[in-house]
Amino acid sequence: MIVNHIINGVESPNFETHSTSPIYNPATGEHIRDVVLADTATREHAIASAEAALPAWRATGMAKRSHIMFKLREIITSRSEELARIISEEHGKTLADAHGEITRGLENVEFCAGLTHHMKGEYLQQAAHGIDVHQSRQPLGVVACITPFNFPAMVPLWMITTAIAAGNTVILKPSEKDPSAANWIAAAFRDAGLPDGVLNVLHGDQHTVEYLLETPRVKAISFVGSTPVAKAIYSSASAAGKRVQALGGAKNHMVVMPDADLDAAADAAISAGFGSAGERCMAISVVVAVGNIADELVEKIVQRAHQITLGVYDDPKTDMGPVITRQSLERITTFVAEAEKHGATVVVDGRDWDRTHLNPNGYFIGPSIIDHVSAGMPCYDEEIFGPVLCIARVDNYAQALEMINSNPYANGTAIFTRDGRTAREFEVGIEVGMVGINVPIPVPIGAFSFGGWKNSLYGDTHMYGPESFHFYTRRKVVTTRWPLPDESQINLGFPTN
Repeated sequence: MIVNHIINGVESPNFETHSTSPIYNPATGEHIRDVVLADTATREHAIASAEAALPAWRATGMAKRSHIMFKLREIITSRSEELARIISEEHGKTLADAHGEITRGLENVEFCAGLTHHMKGEYLQQAAHGIDVHQSRQPLGVVACITPFNFPAMVPLWMITTAIAAGNTVILKPSEKDPSAANWIAAAFRDAGLPDGVLNVLHGDQHTVEYLLETPRVKAISFVGSTPVAKAIYSSASAAGKRVQALGGAKNHMVVMPDADLDAAADAAISAGFGSAGERCMAISVVVAVGNIADELVEKIVQRAHQITLGVYDDPKTDMGPVITRQSLERITTFVAEAEKHGATVVVDGRDWDRTHLNPNGYFIGPSIIDHVSAGMPCYDEEIFGPVLCIARVDNYAQALEMINSNPYANGTAIFTRDGRTAREFEVGIEVGMVGINVPIPVPIGAFSFGGWKNSLYGDTHMYGPESFHFYTRRKVVTTRWPLPDESQINLGFPTN
C-alpha cells in the first residue's frame, strides 16, 4: 500500500520519480506500507495549488470558515476510533493514548471555531482631529507546517486549523514515519467543506523540508522536532525572510519537595515519564528529589514501574507500547547501558523487561530508572526521548532551582509540594515556558498557547491558542481622514493633533 500526497483535494502520486520510504508497525517490525517522497515537480504542484486556492479562501466569510471548523469537530469526534487506530498502528502508542491525543487536538479546533472573535481588529475614532485609525488582521499567504512523529494528529491540528481559520492556505509536511493520520485529517477537512487546495499534504524527507524553507512562495514555517533541527530550520527560514516558529527538544524536570505527597508524586512521575513510551516533548525525564525523601521516593517510583505492562496498542491490558523505530530503540538502549559507566545507578533496567509475549521484532524496551544522575552525564544532558526516567538528588530547593535554570532546555517543568509559598517562588523564579504545580505535564488548554523557552523554542511566538492567530496573520493599520473642501492646505511639518 502506498501513502500518496493529498494535493488540491485529491490523492496524488509523484509527478516524475517514484521515491518512497517504508513505514513500519513498531509492535511487530513489519513493513506495512510505503510513503511517497515528493520530487521537485510535486512540491511545485502542491505550492501552486495552495497559491491558486488562496484568493478565494482569503475572501471567504468568517461565518463559513467557522462552520467548517464546527463540522470538522463533528467528523473527528464521530470517527475518533478510526483515527486512533491509524495513529496507534504507525506510532505504537496505546489506543487510549491516541484518543487522548485526538482530544487535545480537538481543543484547538474548538478554539478556532471562534475565529470571528480571534480575527477582530481594532478601531480608534478621533485619533486626531477628523482622523480615525483602524487595524485589521490579514493572512500571510501560503504557509508550511512541518510536524513530528510523536503526535501525528494533535500537532497538525494545532497548526493547520489556526492557519486555515486565519485565511491562509497550507502545505502540511508530516513525519514520514507515521504519515497516514495527516491524510485522514485532510479527508476530514474536505468532508467538512474545506475547498480544494486550501490544505495540501506533501510527504517527503529532508529535501522537501529544505525546499519549503528556501522557496519565497511559502511565507511562514511552523515546526516541531528536535532542538538541532529546530535551530537549523529557524536559521534557514528566517534568513529567507520567513516568519518562523520552531519548537525544539526538552529535558523536563519534576521537583519533589520534602513536604510533598510522595505517593501522588510517584504516580505522577510514572505517568509523565513513561506515557507514550516517553516519546513526548512534555514527558518528565528528570525527577529532582529534594532533601531526605529521595530513598523513599525512588522506592515508590520503582515499585510502580514494575507494575507497567508492556504490549501492543490494541490490547486493553497494555500500559506502554514500543518506541517508533529500531534506531530509536538502539539509541535509548545505549543511554541505559552506559549510565553506570558515567557514575549513575540503574535501578530499573528496561532491557530486562519480560517480552516473551511480544513479537521479538518489535521495538520494545521496558521502563528504565537511573538514579544519582547529575549534569555532565549523557543520560542527563541529552534528550533521550524514550521510557527512561532519571533521578537527581539535591539538598535543598535552591539547588533544585539552579539545576533547572542551568539546563539549556526550558520546555516544561513541575513541582510537587503542599506549601503555597514554595510553589509561588517556583512559579516566579523558574526559567521555563510551561509550569505545573502538582501537575506533571503542564500542557495548556486550547485557550492558552504552547511553547517553551531557551533551546526549546526558536522564534518568539508560541503554538496554538491566541499566539497562533498572531503568528498566522499580519496587522494592517489604516488611517482615514475625510476633510471638508476648505480644510486642504500644504504643511511640511510632522503631523500632530
